[in-house]
Amino acid sequence: MRVILAGYNLDRENIEEIKRLLKEIASYLENRERTQKEENLLEKINEFLNRENLTPETISAAYARISRDPRPVNELREIARKEVERARKSNVNIIFGLGHSSIAEHAVFNLDIIGVSRYAVEEIEKYRLCSFTEKSQRYVLFENDYTIPEELKGSSLLKPFKETIELQNRAYNTFFKKLKEYFYEKYSDKIANSKEKSKIENLAKEDARYCISLATQTQLGATVNARNLELMIRRFLSSPISEIKELGEKIFQEIQGIAPSVIKYTQPTEYFKKTYPELREKAQEIIKNLELKYKSKNSEDVKLISWTEQGEDIIIASLLHSSTQKSMNECLFLARTMSREQKREFIKTSFKYMKSYDAVLREFENVDLIFELIMSASCFAQLKRHRMATIIKQDYNPELGFVIPTSIKDCGLEKDFCELIEKTNEVFYRIEKYNPLIAPYILTNSHKRRILLKVNARELYHISRLRADKEAQWEIREKAQKMIELAKEKMPLIFILATGKDKFEEKFKKLFEK
Repeated sequence: MRVILAGYNLDRENIEEIKRLLKEIASYLENRERTQKEENLLEKINEFLNRENLTPETISAAYARISRDPRPVNELREIARKEVERARKSNVNIIFGLGHSSIAEHAVFNLDIIGVSRYAVEEIEKYRLCSFTEKSQRYVLFENDYTIPEELKGSSLLKPFKETIELQNRAYNTFFKKLKEYFYEKYSDKIANSKEKSKIENLAKEDARYCISLATQTQLGATVNARNLELMIRRFLSSPISEIKELGEKIFQEIQGIAPSVIKYTQPTEYFKKTYPELREKAQEIIKNLELKYKSKNSEDVKLISWTEQGEDIIIASLLHSSTQKSMNECLFLARTMSREQKREFIKTSFKYMKSYDAVLREFENVDLIFELIMSASCFAQLKRHRMATIIKQDYNPELGFVIPTSIKDCGLEKDFCELIEKTNEVFYRIEKYNPLIAPYILTNSHKRRILLKVNARELYHISRLRADKEAQWEIREKAQKMIELAKEKMPLIFILATGKDKFEEKFKKLFEK
């Protein structure tokens, strides 16, 4: 057996620095009398500097050949490096001709995205097979940087937009100072410890951020493979929102020419441009022409809409299926004939050696739950990071109300907060009449939207570990705990260990105590 490191991400500036140093060495050698060894070195340096193979396409091309070429993969990589144009033609044929798009996933890009609005980030971070790390409003004190939508420039609404954002930002700074004093006093026994003091200060940042807008600028690092990057650019360029479109253009400019054989279809499409707008029109027609006989009276912020019937039996049968040579129908029959205690013991066996950082077994993915959630923008910013779930979001809607942190109320700032929201809503409705697509920029992190969330049981376990933990932000912790409670009502055996990391050991010991 051999394992060979084929490559790894390098900071592009390091690559350029290496090239620069090699050029200096070559220049030095060229201007002096050289030994044969130095002559050979100069030749190799010039050969390297003239190469076109410093591209992720060569790895994609080499890996694409694995299925049809018996040579070792490290040799295939060497061939691809030496024959870049041939490698590119191979990529184009395999990815776009034969449709094997997964080959493009071997080419990976790291992107710094700076000075983008929180509203735009929601579009960036919805791609499942990418990695994102964003500047956190929980840990970083934000400045007054914000994005002004291009659509507002030159309009009469620009002035009230800017005035409202600046009002929100001043409130943020005022709230932060008062909240910091509040939390220092509340946890006065801990502030002597510098690490604890920093955590306490972060609580003030966490709650003060509820009053700043979705126009607030942030930054993030993104790791994206070529297949997803192509889709991302195509969707961004199809967006009717100028900031999103500009982002697509800037990403394309940055990667253009680096890997043309794996990123090809980047042009905006009618599919992305027109599908949702026309669906909205049709939906309005349906609402207008048909009498809506049912209206939800339940205003709960977490509702379990549907779940896999007989979910416990399906997961038990799935575990039987992977542990025997029985068919799934036979396993379902066995699961349905087991006693409650037998089922409990069998499920416990799947948890027996688990630690708090372990994922439950993959068989748990065979059961789904759909929740409808109403949450603030601040809470959604965390939920959207669970990319293995299906998240379908409605537009932000001031009619749903807003979330006020308890600490804001405790500090006597509730009236100030509500007045700020009232002013924000007034400007929102004015902008909405002008251009509904950009109106959400003015809304705050406290404003709510409705979400449809589909998760399998395994993913809900992941959410529970991370978001029901004591270290989790309080709003998403409340949502996670409610989801777990509702799931346990339907499938108590399956979710017997669904809890935050902080409570895992306690629940585990209780489950296995003799």
